[in-house]
Amino acid sequence: MSAQSEPGLLYSEEEEALRAAVRDLLTDHCDPAGVITRTESAAPHDVALWKALADSMGLAGLLIPEELGGQGATHRETAVVLEELGRAVAPVPYLTSAVVATEALLACGADDLLTELASATSIAALAVGLHVAPGGAVPQVRLEEGRLHGELAGIADAAVADVLLVPADDGGLYAVRAADVTVTPQVSLDLTRPVARVTLDGASGHRLGDAAPAVRRALRAGAGLLASEQLGLADWLLTETVRYLKERKQFNRQVGGFQAIKHRLAGLWLEVAGLRAAARNAADALATGADTDVAVAVAQAYAGRVAVHAAEEALQLHGGIGMTWEHPVHLYLKRAKADSIAYGAAGTHREALAELVDLRAP
Repeated sequence: MSAQSEPGLLYSEEEEALRAAVRDLLTDHCDPAGVITRTESAAPHDVALWKALADSMGLAGLLIPEELGGQGATHRETAVVLEELGRAVAPVPYLTSAVVATEALLACGADDLLTELASATSIAALAVGLHVAPGGAVPQVRLEEGRLHGELAGIADAAVADVLLVPADDGGLYAVRAADVTVTPQVSLDLTRPVARVTLDGASGHRLGDAAPAVRRALRAGAGLLASEQLGLADWLLTETVRYLKERKQFNRQVGGFQAIKHRLAGLWLEVAGLRAAARNAADALATGADTDVAVAVAQAYAGRVAVHAAEEALQLHGGIGMTWEHPVHLYLKRAKADSIAYGAAGTHREALAELVDLRAP
């Protein structure tokens, strides 16, 4: 293939078209004021927006083969969707259902459930704590006489899931209908991606396959594509801060015209550019299978710090208005903070990377 036709880590025309379509939908249906209002309610998830994304646009099935009703796309396209969802801090279970749970189901060959997800008739959640890294210790429930017993904490988007994918102590991964378990909300810093405790008291489940490889594959994809969400967060924060500083005046001058401010913004721009490269590399590696573990570890060793730094700079440079509840920067700061420990903190990924490239600490 020629260099001109090979997109590399750049965005293809199709990916840019997908971005435009998703951004238009979010502009119309996911305004910051609406997200803030929703976080104050008993139903933080935007089910109508999810239906528009998953059903009308078919995005829930991006990673699902066409023969199962999906789009048969790759992680590159999915990453573009997550960038835009990050830019809007959209309260939808896309990463948890359309990526993480979907990857676990693909590993198990669970065609029936994949068809349900592709048609947007079901939302799934992997019942593994949001903090667990790929290859990390995975809590399990007990299997006794064909029934599942136990409690699992920190399960993201469990409140809106129709089916939970539960690891059990026999080594299996079980599909359990949400109606058969008790889901109790937990205190969550990021109200746009709430976590919950899932209690199973003799619930019945359908064994899908071996849990270990399915969970590892799911968490690796979650960690790799989370970087694209973090990129979307950081990019919005940088863009919005620059826009505000061009309008805001102090001492009869644009605040953005002060040299010290310019230097801070230039440094942040470089960090976001580096994050874009790392996130795109992780998405491409997941799509091609080339050096995937290394690419994911590199992205997550870097992404959390950049997204949090972008949010902190935005908060400070917006001054007093940035501290108000009405301004959405707090949504981005909370999501960035929560994302920085999701699917493994940066230190965990640095340790994994050191092992992968044989550069362990002395």
